[in-house]
Amino acid sequence: MHPVVADFDERTFDALGTTRPVFWKGTGPGVVIVHEVPGITRQVAEFGRMVAARGFTAVLPSLFNEPGVRYSARDMGRALRYACIQREFSMLARREASPITEWLRALGRHVHERCGGRGVGAVGMCLTGNFALTLVADPWVLAPVLSQPSLPVGLTASHRAALHLSDANLATLKRRVRDEGLAVLGLRFTHDFMCPAERFATLRRELGAGFEGIEIDSGPGNPHRIPRIAHSVLTKDLVDRDGHPTRAALDRTLAFFAERLAP
Repeated sequence: MHPVVADFDERTFDALGTTRPVFWKGTGPGVVIVHEVPGITRQVAEFGRMVAARGFTAVLPSLFNEPGVRYSARDMGRALRYACIQREFSMLARREASPITEWLRALGRHVHERCGGRGVGAVGMCLTGNFALTLVADPWVLAPVLSQPSLPVGLTASHRAALHLSDANLATLKRRVRDEGLAVLGLRFTHDFMCPAERFATLRRELGAGFEGIEIDSGPGNPHRIPRIAHSVLTKDLVDRDGHPTRAALDRTLAFFAERLAP
């Protein structure tokens, strides 16, 4: 096992004819953490540890690349090539989720059965950012977090505003917000072209008060000197220091899980 995940329990999970490694840590209600490109990096694993330290079971499926990859051109290019050629990822779909979300829904069901509690949380990042919305089709998903959701790729105005979610799942999401008080948390940097502002505008329009969007200033002259290219709120671009807006976003994410999942 790679040192990055040496303190996690590695298990395999099979569903829909596909078997993948999944890394587990902690006890308590489950939180499925779906990694960004390029895979389970040191920073993604560290976020999992933070979740586990707050009294949850952090569950990290590995979708592409081996754990321990870096935010290098080589590792990111390899992950993107895999995502582009595999039929499990739909990079441009506006009103349809990637097929891999069905495997993730099965994993979410397994996590809930194994961990118990009121339900599970789900975090998507970057290419997987909007996947948490599809998982909300299952009633045990109670705390969806979208961190810099980047699909569909924003080639056109309609792509930039799209949610990578089927009409049926959007209707389920809106019903759960209306009838069950479900809430969705979203995180992005203001100048992140991969996660455009139009996407959060759509979420606010569709979900109203059911969507809590945190948008961190990354424009020129921002007081925290966050670079314009900042993208990964909870991992690569996190500054774990009191008073920093990314630390505030991390704290809000962990509090969101406590509010929604704690007994």
